Amino acid sequence: MNFNRVMGLVLIAGGTAFGLATALRGQAESGDWTIRRSDEPGKVEVSIMDSRGGHHFHSSSEWEVKELTGLDLSKPGRQDVHFTIARDAGRFACEGFVKDGEGAGIFHFIPDAKYVEEMKALGFDGIDGEKQWAMAVHDVSLKFAQEIKARNLQGLDTDKLMAFKIHGVTPEFIDQIRSSGVNVSASDTFIAFRIHGVSPQFVSELRSAGLTVTDSDKLIAFRIHGVSPEMVRSVRQAGYGADPDKLIAMRIHGASPEWMAELKKCGYDHVELDKLIAFRIHGVSPDFISAVQKLGYSHPEPDQLIAMRIHGVTPEYISKLQSRGMKDLTIDQLVSLRIHGID
Repeated sequence: MNFNRVMGLVLIAGGTAFGLATALRGQAESGDWTIRRSDEPGKVEVSIMDSRGGHHFHSSSEWEVKELTGLDLSKPGRQDVHFTIARDAGRFACEGFVKDGEGAGIFHFIPDAKYVEEMKALGFDGIDGEKQWAMAVHDVSLKFAQEIKARNLQGLDTDKLMAFKIHGVTPEFIDQIRSSGVNVSASDTFIAFRIHGVSPQFVSELRSAGLTVTDSDKLIAFRIHGVSPEMVRSVRQAGYGADPDKLIAMRIHGASPEWMAELKKCGYDHVELDKLIAFRIHGVSPDFISAVQKLGYSHPEPDQLIAMRIHGVTPEYISKLQSRGMKDLTIDQLVSLRIHGID
């Protein structure tokens, strides 16, 4: 179905089917809806659109078909529909049409007069008409508010509560994170966990790989920079300790297990992690090492390789000196020559 065409039809439709909704469109509590099929049985993708107060709002998510009271999607062909979506914060009275499980129309939001006072009694105040509308869209129920409040989180307010609902911070998620041994009490941290994918499963997999991390900031950094359980396992199997800060630095600078395997082929099997990170920072690559080895330097020390890169002792520089008869210079001498500007 062409939804641009559908919405055009909805907006110009007249007659009794859309008379009430059209009259309500100028009010702040009205907007447009669309639905389309979901790949998950028993669900539909519902989009709610509103252009109130000169700004635009668009929310799209999958809802249970049973939440759309009065809507029967089993009927074939095109049909005019009237249905409601009930939330604690208020209800959406919807009308429009559907065809073969997809459709569009107009809604009118009727806020629940008791909701604001009931939420205030739970400690969630500052709910104006705009917030009540958004809390209805995201289904911030009184039960959800009560259960989250019972977790005794720091910095929890009305906006954070709504962010919890948007990002999927459920009471179960909070309990599972805490039971995994991670020390979390701040509301912002739980939101960051969900945004970056710090799940109870991720924490458990890290522990199975041999690393127990209870610092929430480091777990978030792990996810941001890609420190995975597989990486932890590979680093440990290579004989290294799994220090969280060093693992993060390895990922930031690209010292991957695959890159370490390439170094091993050059004879650098167990370089300290700090030096491996310095290799990546200063450009000590397997290709660089191989080129230096071909010039007669079979196995420079890691610190020497780092100093060579810092001061510009390149294979080309070494070749130039050798072509002038200086073939027995040590690495330290080469570095000293470069420091003193001798080309």
